Amino acid sequence: MIQKPKGCNDIYGREAKIWKYVESVIDATMEKYNYNYIRTPIFESTELFHRGIGESTDIVTKETYDFVDRGGRNMTLRPEGTAGVCRSYVENKMYGDPNQPVKVYYNGTMYRYERPQSGRDRELTQFGVEVLGSDDPMIDAEVISLAVNVYKMLGLKEIKVNINTLGDKESRDMYRQALIDYFKPHIDEFCEDCQTRLEKNPLRILDCKVDKDNELLKNAPKTIDYLNDLSRERFEAVKDYLDILQVEYVVNPNIVRGLDYYSHTVFEIEAKVEGFGANNVIGAGGRYNQLCSEIGGPETPCIGFASGIGRLVMALELEKVKLPIVEDIDLFLMYVNDDEKKYAAYLAQELRMSGFIVETEYTGRSLKGQFKQADRLNAKYIAVLNSEDLDNNEIKIKNNKTKEEEIISLDVLIYYLDEKLNTGLEDDDECCGECDGDCCHHHHE
Repeated sequence: MIQKPKGCNDIYGREAKIWKYVESVIDATMEKYNYNYIRTPIFESTELFHRGIGESTDIVTKETYDFVDRGGRNMTLRPEGTAGVCRSYVENKMYGDPNQPVKVYYNGTMYRYERPQSGRDRELTQFGVEVLGSDDPMIDAEVISLAVNVYKMLGLKEIKVNINTLGDKESRDMYRQALIDYFKPHIDEFCEDCQTRLEKNPLRILDCKVDKDNELLKNAPKTIDYLNDLSRERFEAVKDYLDILQVEYVVNPNIVRGLDYYSHTVFEIEAKVEGFGANNVIGAGGRYNQLCSEIGGPETPCIGFASGIGRLVMALELEKVKLPIVEDIDLFLMYVNDDEKKYAAYLAQELRMSGFIVETEYTGRSLKGQFKQADRLNAKYIAVLNSEDLDNNEIKIKNNKTKEEEIISLDVLIYYLDEKLNTGLEDDDECCGECDGDCCHHHHE
């Protein structure tokens, strides 16, 4: 039997409905903030990621899926979304659009060749935002608040924002040198990867998984101690805007984000969910003002964040958040003979095009079997098509909850269903008490 590749998942059934709901909330939130959807290729030139993300990062040195295509070109499955968005921004000359900054969001699969574990897969789905063309501290705060608001709208209660700053290039270079001077005398106490990182990217030593308990990490230099005045003022402005937006945050000098392209604001967002494990980060990001110029475009200030949808769904399930997933259908059409079956095909199409969730029989079940199938599908109403009724332009409708039956004219079927399903609550439903009944209607918006 052929099986799915290691570190990949099939998303189907109820879980797929949860994913689609999560994505619908993301789409709706992005629309309110005026972020436009962008879709970039799943594979790009290897050079984009090796130059853009940085040769010294783990993603590039260990985790990328690289291949040579039939034309002899070096290609890589995208391990993250930012570099592709920047390439698109530069290639399509979006910097020339008078409508600045360019605010976009994406939602797609990323690929990393790493050891699969809970919440970390080789194929992962991420959504993220990028704002290109603004260096305003206010947009840093907006991006962080947007992420927080998506999580809150989905129902996560305890969200913790950790922020830090790496400062500008001058500040980061001073900090980088301080780390090298600090770690150099003791570098043989660290893993092989960290010994390689010392000169290339010493910031990566700070979030090493192997050496995370090494005492030297606790007393390592902090970015905030190496900021120049401009970088310090900018960070204070970001915090002021977060206060205005009522986003609670903690300044955490240990947040460094290992990718080479980050500068100034960096942040991680945690979900305090029982059973989530030690790593409860569900979203992260920061400012990157050099990436566009490094891949051949003009110098462009940018900021973004990314969040794994798989981990987000896991957090919602662990917190037992009740989501408005539609797990029933409006109407099940039953029939016995071929003429009734043909009418069922016609009527199902008409009702679906009118906005109802309709199902009928496709496997030759008996009428008794069809009743069982309607129950399995949680059908709210059942219609038994009967040739005699149809000849009279009538149809028998049964409320599958109360078991009450009515014979109505086919001419008013759409109005009948619309009234029964969309006006007021079902007999034994309870309103949430905060919505005038609206949120409790069948067609949840």
